[in-house]
Amino acid sequence: MDYQHFMEKALDQAKMALSAGEFPVGCVMVYEDKIIVDGYRKGTTKESVNEIDHAEMLTLRRLIDLEKNKDKNKITLFCTLEPCLMCFGAILLSGIGEIVYAYEDVMGGGTGCNLSKLNPLYKNRKVSIVSNILRQESLELFKVYFANQVNTYWKGSLLAKHILNQ
Repeated sequence: MDYQHFMEKALDQAKMALSAGEFPVGCVMVYEDKIIVDGYRKGTTKESVNEIDHAEMLTLRRLIDLEKNKDKNKITLFCTLEPCLMCFGAILLSGIGEIVYAYEDVMGGGTGCNLSKLNPLYKNRKVSIVSNILRQESLELFKVYFANQVNTYWKGSLLAKHILNQ
């Protein structure tokens, strides 16, 4: 599988989020070398701030509407930011087989969880994780976002400081 190609598609989603004034996180899911669903972060503008409309959650929601006979373990999720704990849990419960992300989330990333210490529902789930695919390209989008004074979502946070110090 061409990780860079599909991460570029996730970055396209992130660029759409940025153009809409949203936090620039994009996500695509790939099955048999084809994108089957995509999406980007919503709920980060002044009018509609929420912590539910993450790119991964919206994309997982779209996955539900597809035909049911796909082997979800063969789906790879590409995301421009490491999934948070909420998204990571939802990805595990959905049976997705692989997560590929561009940029680490030093403030809320969930992929470093030690699954062996969790309850069986999570402990028994196997997922492959690949990081740092087109990391710099994702970082540049976050820098643009945080440099814009209009954007207040996570401004001044650990994540923002980490990004702006690179």
